[in-house]
Amino acid sequence: VQPVESGGGLVQAGGSLNLSCISSGRSFRNYGVAWFRQPPAQEREFVAMISEKGLTYYADSIKDRFTISRDTADTTVTLRMSSLKSEDTAVYYCGADRSGGSILHRDPRIYDVWGQGTQVTVTS
Repeated sequence: VQPVESGGGLVQAGGSLNLSCISSGRSFRNYGVAWFRQPPAQEREFVAMISEKGLTYYADSIKDRFTISRDTADTTVTLRMSSLKSEDTAVYYCGADRSGGSILHRDPRIYDVWGQGTQVTVTS
C-alpha cells in the first residue's frame, strides 16, 4: 500500500475543496486511513480518520466542516472540506495504518505509510 494524495490547491475562505488519497498497489482494505496536516512551521496534526469498518473520527477544529469517506472498492479515501478558513492552510498528508484503525489514531507515529502530501492554501 502506498498512499498518493491529490486535489490540493488555492481556494478562497468559505470555499470548498475535495482531497483524494488513492492507494497505489494494494487496496486500503483492512487499513485505517487518516488525514493529517502540517501548517507552516508547525508539527503535523490529526485531521480525520476512517477505520477499516467505516468508523470516523475528527479533530475538533474541523468537525462539521470536513467529511472523510472511503469508496466501496477501498482504493480511495476522500476528504471533503467546506467552509474553509485561512487556518486550514497546510500540507495535507494521507497515512495508512495496517491495524485497521487504532485508539491511538491521532498519533502520527502509528501510521505505517504516508503519501507525499498536497498543499492547500486558503486565502482570506
